[in-house]
Amino acid sequence: MPTYEEVIEKMFAALPMFQRIGGAAYRADLSGIIQLTDILKQPQKRFKSVHIAGTNGKGSVSHTLSAILQAAGYKTGLYTSPHLKDFRERIRINGQMIPQKEVIRFYENITVEHLQPSFFEMTTALAFNFFAEEKVDIAVIETGMGGRLDSTNLITPELSIITNISLDHTQFLGTTLEAIAEEKAGIIKYGVPVAAGETQKETEQIFIRKAIEKNASIVFSDKEYKVERIDNNHFNILRNGKIHIQDITTDISVTSYQLKNFATIFCAAELLSEKFKQINEQAIRDGFASIVKTTGFQGRWQKIAEKPLTIADTGHNEGGIKLTLEQIAATPHKNLHVVWGMVGDKDITRILDLLPESAQYYFCCPPLPRGLNEHQLREKASEYRLKGQAYPSVRQALEAANRAAAGDDLIYVGGSNFVVAEVL
Repeated sequence: MPTYEEVIEKMFAALPMFQRIGGAAYRADLSGIIQLTDILKQPQKRFKSVHIAGTNGKGSVSHTLSAILQAAGYKTGLYTSPHLKDFRERIRINGQMIPQKEVIRFYENITVEHLQPSFFEMTTALAFNFFAEEKVDIAVIETGMGGRLDSTNLITPELSIITNISLDHTQFLGTTLEAIAEEKAGIIKYGVPVAAGETQKETEQIFIRKAIEKNASIVFSDKEYKVERIDNNHFNILRNGKIHIQDITTDISVTSYQLKNFATIFCAAELLSEKFKQINEQAIRDGFASIVKTTGFQGRWQKIAEKPLTIADTGHNEGGIKLTLEQIAATPHKNLHVVWGMVGDKDITRILDLLPESAQYYFCCPPLPRGLNEHQLREKASEYRLKGQAYPSVRQALEAANRAAAGDDLIYVGGSNFVVAEVL
């Protein structure tokens, strides 16, 4: 029998993986995942689920909702992507990563050569099968890229969640917010309630229309709930302008962008509590207090050093970067040092145009085929008056930033999930 390392190497090498090679791995239909689930006798029909789509916030919402469900006493599956360090981060039950032996067994039992699935199709089928075999009470399932044609879209969930819409993966999902919203709205199922995270003028009517077509109720969480920040780890939930739950503790930073996510999470928890009666105020409090501990959540405004304060964040599209820059501006510091790397198959100009000219940059290349060469990145960034040097690795870029930064400066590491993975 092969080792886990050998199986993962085979999967990375043999199966088209979007995170590594980009568009060549994208499948604009559901035929591959349908073939796999047919062989597996429809595992996605053997467990209850929550389905989460959106451009930003999916990770925060899925992990926190999973923590709340666990705190309520439910055996909870969690399927997310991409992973940062270990492939098994993608598939968890009650926070525990899928055992290596289960990955080996599944890979060995599926005739990959005959089906030729993509990496994401294979991984989704593995998650569905594992959750079914382990008889989870409920699984929180995050879409990969879109919605309508996403491999996860074979499930009929108890609740559909759409966090927000921003420009990302425009070569596949469309070049306008309206077009992207149409794709994300594809997860809305007949009679299944919908929690929409943000009311956006370009997308609100699209979601309402799709919900009406599917006879599904829809709630826009930001219309009903607000989150009031107390400090970095405490907040209040307001409902219709009045405090609903006071002084909730959380083990992740209460950043400006998490305020929106927390409102979506609370709305989702309230909707789910109608069917899952053990979800109550105490479960919500306990879930928020132990997101990292119970789910392994990482990479969102994560502190990796104190002096100088060093923060890593996986925000990498236009909407995510805008929110992260707001958080940087709200964080006390003297000078800003940015360790920055990007993938090369996206329109990076919109992102570079957002970045502050006053920062010192340390350009690097994420270690994957899609990674944008650090010298090309530096040259392109100079067109936007961003100043800095190029480094052959993320680690060397961070070391240079540490040498240059004073104790009251801020070092920010970002631009790509793969850059952040190198420093965690």
